[in-house]
Amino acid sequence: MTLVKEAISILKEHNLKITKQRQALLEYLSNYQHRYVDITQVDKYMHTLFPGMSHNTIYRNIKDFDNLGIIETQEKPSGACVKYQCDFGNLHHHHFICEKCGKVEEINLCPLNDLLQTQLPGYQIDGHRFEVYGVCDKCRKNS
Repeated sequence: MTLVKEAISILKEHNLKITKQRQALLEYLSNYQHRYVDITQVDKYMHTLFPGMSHNTIYRNIKDFDNLGIIETQEKPSGACVKYQCDFGNLHHHHFICEKCGKVEEINLCPLNDLLQTQLPGYQIDGHRFEVYGVCDKCRKNS
């Protein structure tokens, strides 16, 4: 199943209408499975396709996609960024992010589970994020 079809299935499961705008947004975001893109860039792109589409509609759809696990968001000093979910089968995962090229690599191991249970016994942990920053192998070789 293609990435977009998988996301459309998720939208349908949650009774969200499949509009031309949502489909176009999913198709655009699916190009960013391995790197983050600024939300302002997403907004500009959507306005080239649908000039009458409001900023609120775009941001509301992004929030809905994030809540459903279709995309992942990140706050940077320059503003919010999004990327398409890299692993629908494993929503709990972490990332290495290259500081030079922006490539995002999935980390399958979660080093925080045991640590959090040891450090916070009896607490209910509802979620966490773990991101490692550095320079990818390709960028290191090109330096």
